[in-house]
Amino acid sequence: MSDVKKVVLAYSGGLDTSVILKWLQDSYQCEVVTFTADIGQGEELEPAREKAGKFGVKEVFIDDLREEFVRDFVFPMFRANTVYEGEYLLGTSIARPLIAKRLIEIANLTGADAISHGATGKGNDQVRFELGAYALKPDIKIIAPWREWDLLSREKLLAYAETHGIPVEMKHKAGGSPYSMDANLLHISYEGRALENPADEPEEDMWRWTVAPEKAPDAAEYVDLEFRHGDIVGINDQAMSAAKVLAELNRLGGKHGIGRQDLVENRYVGMKSRGCYETPGGTIMLKAHRAIESITLDREVAHLKDDLMPRYASLIYNGYWWSPERTMLQTMIDASQASVNGWVRVKLYKGNVIVVGRDSRTDSLFDSTIATFEDDAGAYNQADAGGFIKLNALRLRIAARLRNRSSN
Repeated sequence: MSDVKKVVLAYSGGLDTSVILKWLQDSYQCEVVTFTADIGQGEELEPAREKAGKFGVKEVFIDDLREEFVRDFVFPMFRANTVYEGEYLLGTSIARPLIAKRLIEIANLTGADAISHGATGKGNDQVRFELGAYALKPDIKIIAPWREWDLLSREKLLAYAETHGIPVEMKHKAGGSPYSMDANLLHISYEGRALENPADEPEEDMWRWTVAPEKAPDAAEYVDLEFRHGDIVGINDQAMSAAKVLAELNRLGGKHGIGRQDLVENRYVGMKSRGCYETPGGTIMLKAHRAIESITLDREVAHLKDDLMPRYASLIYNGYWWSPERTMLQTMIDASQASVNGWVRVKLYKGNVIVVGRDSRTDSLFDSTIATFEDDAGAYNQADAGGFIKLNALRLRIAARLRNRSSN
């Protein structure tokens, strides 16, 4: 008899988690609480309540977390200009610590002694969910069915569902989507099946949010973005909440074919994995944020941020959002954003985000009287550069003299 009396399941209502729900009830003889997060995946979530109810679930949580997701997770990540392995904007990774946080909150609220998730034993998400959960509640029990059961193929899942009367949508029975997809307000990802050969170009009808750049409008669109402390707070002179900012940037970017990526990334568990991503709003946000920082951040602060960013990105990718080192880095990053205020104008055109203007009325470090190529009226003494160069060249000249003596 299991010592687990109640478990909170991260539940989507799809095939995998519906099978998990029934499997938990049968294998652990425990009460199951379901939690479904609305983080902007664009699907109707209420059917999950009905599906859970059919299996006797009495406590069903369906939470709208879109604003919290963007405000407390996406925006802090973009303050660091975060990119993993030079390309990936971490759309899946950044959603996992929020889901882990809410799983633990619901476990505390309902008196559950365990949580469960549907991540496989091959992926990164198992690591992200569980590191987050242990950081927030160190003694929590975690049930990961994919590491325990023998239902390791789609055919076995379908057979289990049929045996136990679990409703299966026609798309699963008929073959379903050729891709494994994950969506939230920051991105949509595609993996598996048709993408498992990295030599093959993705099919055009795979993409959901963006038009092909060659089919994007022939006219460019100009967009003004207002920044306050490193976050976008308005678009085209209209103030918006964090979630609305990202939703509008997604709409604009998708319309102009912006934000498609085809990547082979290095997973935490050691394998290489090919995935395709659409991150239209995040792509615009990243370009614009670097633009406003270019006139408001001190040079060495900006360079230090760039040095720290790969480490920060790896922490998020590998599931360490709730770690003390990420918290420390975030404190430094957020402190740097106090002066990142102003506006950026971008031009969106056929897959490109082009910065065409930026200014800050209060925090710009750009001084036109010094930077001008015209007569600066003595604002900058060009003769000063000679001494600066000679001082910096001193060690190079000493080394060159030594080489010359050695060769003679």
